[in-house]
Amino acid sequence: MGFTKLSLKGRALKLLAQREHSRKELESKLAPHVEEGDDLNAILCDLEAKNFINPERVAASVVHRRASRLGTQRVVQELRSKGLDDTLIKATAAELQSTELERALSVWKSKFGSREPASTPQEKAKQMRFLAARGFSGDVVRRVLKSAGQADEDEFE
Repeated sequence: MGFTKLSLKGRALKLLAQREHSRKELESKLAPHVEEGDDLNAILCDLEAKNFINPERVAASVVHRRASRLGTQRVVQELRSKGLDDTLIKATAAELQSTELERALSVWKSKFGSREPASTPQEKAKQMRFLAARGFSGDVVRRVLKSAGQADEDEFE
């Protein structure tokens, strides 16, 4: 059984079959495999022209995979690291902002929901750090902890 070496285009297509990749990601992953006579830029331009590389799909894929567990700030950070256009990133961030409180509440409940609301400053700080580390804004973090405390108070009435 012989070993067949993949061409750059073959490698690119294999990567794209696994998940959506931005042009910048493909460029960095394929650069070590460029050999004499290969034109990485031409291959990437061809893949873009054929819509194999699509920034909108990359953004949608990241949002689909990550938004349920991360805040807008972390998702935006990931989109920037993929080299996506600023306009696309801002539009995606605006969409995510509308659901950030619900997503933060869901993340908080999955981690802390079975416990009492934060009763000590240390526990409150721990819960705030947990949400902030996942990219939720300070305002949303405060609102989640405030609503968590109110939810438990309402149960006793």
